Amino acid sequence: MGKLINNTRAFASPSKYIQGEGEINNLKEYSSKYGDKPYILMDSFIYNTLKEKIDTIYENSAIIDKFTGEICTEEIERIEDLLRYKDVNVVIGIGGGKTVDTAKVVATKLNTPVIVVPTAASTDAPTSALSVIYTKEGVHSGLEFHKANPNLVLLDSDIIKDAPVRLLVSGMGDALATYFEARACFESNSANFVGNGYKPTLAGMAIAKTCFETLIEDGLKAKISCEHKVNSEALENIIEANTLLSGLGFENTGCAASHGLHDALTVLPETNAYYHGEKVAFGVLCELILENRSKEEIDKVLDFCFEIGLPITLEDIGITDSSREYLMKVAEEAMNIFLYQNEKVNITKEMVYSSMIMADTYGKNKKNQNNIIKLTV
Repeated sequence: MGKLINNTRAFASPSKYIQGEGEINNLKEYSSKYGDKPYILMDSFIYNTLKEKIDTIYENSAIIDKFTGEICTEEIERIEDLLRYKDVNVVIGIGGGKTVDTAKVVATKLNTPVIVVPTAASTDAPTSALSVIYTKEGVHSGLEFHKANPNLVLLDSDIIKDAPVRLLVSGMGDALATYFEARACFESNSANFVGNGYKPTLAGMAIAKTCFETLIEDGLKAKISCEHKVNSEALENIIEANTLLSGLGFENTGCAASHGLHDALTVLPETNAYYHGEKVAFGVLCELILENRSKEEIDKVLDFCFEIGLPITLEDIGITDSSREYLMKVAEEAMNIFLYQNEKVNITKEMVYSSMIMADTYGKNKKNQNNIIKLTV
C-alpha cells in the first residue's frame, strides 16, 4: 500500500464472527439471513467428509461445488461458467484460506453476501476484505481487494480440533507475524489494508499485540489439545488468535517483510509443498534480523517456533541448496514485493539474502544446542 499520504485512520472487520463447538449445525439458520439460494464452495480436503452433512442441513437445495485447490484465474473462470445461469444470492466458502479467498472473489463478482466457514485455524484470511491470487502453478501473482469484509465468519471448534495439527501450527506461524509487521508499518508510517492508504488505528495495534501474547501463552497447550483431538480453553484462544486477532491485526495495521519473504519464496517450486504460515514463520525470523531487533526478542521467537514445530531453517521449508546464486532468486523477487517497502529502512536484495542466511544459521544453532542438551541429560 505504500507510505501514508495523510493522517486519516480506519478500521475494518467482518460484520459478525461466531466461534464454538457444533456451530456448523446452525449454518442454514445463519445463512438464511443473507440469502436463500446458496452457492457453497468446499475445500477438496473436507468435501467427502462434510458434503453429506451440508446437503442434509440445506435439504439438498444448495449448489455445492468442490474447490480445485488453487485460487487462480482458471478456477475463478470455472466457477463463473458454472454459475452463469444459476440463481445464487449468497456465497459460502467452507475450507482453508485459498478456498475462502476464492469464495470472496466469487461473491464480489456476483455482488452477493459472503459467509466464510474455515475448517482449520490455519490462516488469517477469513476475516479480511482481500484475496491473495496465485497462478495455477502456485506462484503469488497479486491481491484482489473487495468492497467489504465477509458478512459472517463461522468457526466450528469441533471441526478444527479434528483437523491436522500441522494446519493449526501453520496458522500460528501466520499469526506470529501480525504484531511484528504491525510494528514495522507503524514505525515506517505505512498504510494498512483498509481502503485508500489509511493509517493504522490504536485498536489494530492493540489487537496485534494481544495476538502475539496469546500465541506465547497458549500455543503449545493448543497444539497438545489438537494432537489429542480434545477441546480446551487454550485451543479456543488459539483459534481466535489465528483467525480473528491475526485477521483484524494484519488488515488494520499492514504487512511487511515476513509476508514479503513468503511471497518471494514462491519462485522456488520446492517451497510450494509448505503451508503459508510455515513460510511466514521463517519470514518472521528474517524480518527481525533485517530490522536488527534485540537478541532477546529473536531468541523468544526462535524458542516459540522450535517448541511448536514451525520452520526455523531453510531446509525446514524445503530449500536444500543454500548457495548464494540460488537464494538470490528469492532476494531478487523480493524487490518486486511491495511489502518490503513497509520496512523503516530501504531494503536491498543483499539485505534479504543476508537475512535468510542469518536466520538459517540461528535455526541450525538452536537445533544443535537442543541435540547437545539431549545427549548430556
